[in-house]
Order: sequence, then structure tokens, then C-alpha cells
Amino acid sequence: MGGTVSATTADATAASVGSICYSDLPSQAYDTLDLIESNGPFPYSQDGAVFQNREGVLPTQSSGYYHEYTVKTPGSSTRGARRIVTGKQTQEDYYTSDHYVTFDLIDFDC
Repeated sequence: MGGTVSATTADATAASVGSICYSDLPSQAYDTLDLIESNGPFPYSQDGAVFQNREGVLPTQSSGYYHEYTVKTPGSSTRGARRIVTGKQTQEDYYTSDHYVTFDLIDFDC
């Protein structure tokens, strides 16, 4: 993981990010997005940490560009696998339900 990413790889990576309608998110994701909007307080100390994009699924950006936040999983005694990862652009919010294996850009217009 890590290393140099060619333009071809970066294009393929960006193309592998799907999209999800805001209305299709689990209800707990709405809670997380509200907390992000109001700058917390967050339920987990790791929330707001820099997301390194080690998996290379999201478009390549400089370190510190992405931050991650937990989406609570009902019945889980841990943070679970669900996250929202934010970029620096307005409404550049990605949802993952499988701990960074796949990402969907949240479409706030549907």
C-alpha cells in the first residue's frame, strides 16, 4: 500500500467510487453528518482523524485531505465497519459500509 500512483491508476480508482442517494443512507449516517456539520461532539475519539486512503480507493489527494467519522452500527459493541469520510470540497462526503473496501459519494440532491 502507498507509493506512487500513475494517472491511469488514479483514473481507474476514481471511477471505482460509486454514489449513494442521501435518502438511501442508514439513519445513523444522518446523525454522523449532523455531527460533522456542527463540529461534534463526536462519540468516538477517532472521529475526525485524518484518513490516509491507504487502500487507494478514493481519488489521490495530499495527506490531511480526508477525515473519517464513525457511523454507529446498531447492536455492535465496537465502532463497526461503517464510516463517512469527508474531503475538503463542499459535500465531498463518502460512505463506506465495509470498512474502506468500497466507497459511495453521497448525492445530497436525491
